[in-house]
Amino acid sequence: FLKKLKVNRILIYPYAHLSSNLAKPTEALRVIKAMEAYAKEKGLETYRAPFGWNKQFTISIKGHPLAEQSRTILSTEIKAEKEEKVSEAVKAEEKLKSFWYILQPDGKMISVEEFDFKGHENLEKFAKYEISKVRAAKLMPPHVPLMKRLEIADYEPASDPGNIRWYPKGRLIKSLLERFVTETVKKYGGMEVETPVMYDFHHPSLAEYVNRFPARQYLIKSEDKELFLRFAACFGQFLMAHDAQISYKHMPLKLYELTRYSFRREQSGEVVGLKRLRAFTMPDCHAFCTDLEQAKQEAIIRFKLCIKLLEEIGLSKEDYEVAIRFTKDFYRENEDFITSLVKIFEKPALIEMWEKPFFYFRLKWDFNFVDNQDKAAALSTDQIDVENAKRYNITYVDEKGEKRYPLILHCSPSGAIERCVYALLEKAYREQQEGKPPRLPLWLSPTQVRIIPMSDKYLPHAERMADVLEAEKIRVDIDDRTLTLQKRVREAEKEWIPYIIVVGQKEIESDVLPVRDRKAREIRKMKLKELVNEIKDNVKGRPFETLPLPRHLSKRPQFYG
Repeated sequence: FLKKLKVNRILIYPYAHLSSNLAKPTEALRVIKAMEAYAKEKGLETYRAPFGWNKQFTISIKGHPLAEQSRTILSTEIKAEKEEKVSEAVKAEEKLKSFWYILQPDGKMISVEEFDFKGHENLEKFAKYEISKVRAAKLMPPHVPLMKRLEIADYEPASDPGNIRWYPKGRLIKSLLERFVTETVKKYGGMEVETPVMYDFHHPSLAEYVNRFPARQYLIKSEDKELFLRFAACFGQFLMAHDAQISYKHMPLKLYELTRYSFRREQSGEVVGLKRLRAFTMPDCHAFCTDLEQAKQEAIIRFKLCIKLLEEIGLSKEDYEVAIRFTKDFYRENEDFITSLVKIFEKPALIEMWEKPFFYFRLKWDFNFVDNQDKAAALSTDQIDVENAKRYNITYVDEKGEKRYPLILHCSPSGAIERCVYALLEKAYREQQEGKPPRLPLWLSPTQVRIIPMSDKYLPHAERMADVLEAEKIRVDIDDRTLTLQKRVREAEKEWIPYIIVVGQKEIESDVLPVRDRKAREIRKMKLKELVNEIKDNVKGRPFETLPLPRHLSKRPQFYG
């Protein structure tokens, strides 16, 4: 190009206003110096201007048709790098060498190859999945068509993959789960906070932590800052704890946030249904502990809390497996503590052991649901973090008045809320394959009771029954459509309605109702008060939300299909 202009002199200077995608000053200076050296090697008379030189200058344009031009030059390597920034922890995880064992409740540890999985087939599937590290989904998992057909959730084509739209029924389910987890954590002692969804990628503490966390980030530009969307509540809670005045008397100090949303730029082949998303709702509770002994005691409390929480959501220990991950040194020094977790779980656990620490934690456990494709997804989890208190300069004052760094426990009591819905739907599908009627837990069912009047003549009585049930905080609707009775019953079954009541003259006269009980798989004769008591006993201790749609089915839109 210079030969065409017949010139041998160039000036290199950083003119920020020509670009909307600026590099960091250190990177820009490195590139400019490299350009200067290259030009001089080519025998060009080269000048390099300092930053800010362009605050006062004039340009005289040479009278030549090629003189006034602008070009943008990008290398393919730089473009590829800008598409995705991967943390050092992700890179380390890909190279990580793990040793796999099964730890029994009696404390005996056996290599995966030697363990007899008879009677522990689900654990075997989980172990194979973890060891293979293959996360891509080749087939659509069963919960995806279910979440659509039941009008719970669906993909949003106008958004990035892994971002979900929630229909009214799904929003109710999700809201109840969010409330239940939050109420449980607050009873445990978690102090609820709210923090920003984005942070400065180059903030010293945050940048270092991002590189220690095995997750891919979303990056956005704002003026002169490069920001990332949070993938957990750690950042905001740690910065809050850094500014707080904490005494040993406050420990263990527990901060909690339900993040709506957290973001992880999962690889496209791994994003599927509600199992693995790029935007998700994550309950996140951090406990700041004085020392390792207090951290271990608190970890046991939280381990039990998570088991109980999942049980009350609708997932028993038979539905998931536990993995415990740690370094060899940590196991050698804390064998009794690790074994105690397996004793509490009352089932063998998958062990992942490392020679050296790769992450900010020394121990991590997680409960993993194994789905109908023999793939797993983590639900509840907790970690013992030994690095971030120092990284964020979080301190507490001990009994002697000296400042010390706490240990930090990172717990998601349920895992992502979306994954709870995924697990419940996959469990329902599995039960259907076993010949049982698929169903959601009663407290999460969008409609708990459906009343079907045999004709319009019985609609007023159906309304009165619905009023009674609604007053008792029971979600009830009425199928008042002009369809055959058989079709209305069949559609209620397809919607997984827990209790279906057909109302006619006989029911009005006798005050005894034929209640079609989905769980019991039979029609039971009950009085309305008996049904109310049964439902209230079943949902006791769980939050309540009103019906998410109009009471009358004739007034409802169809969201899918």
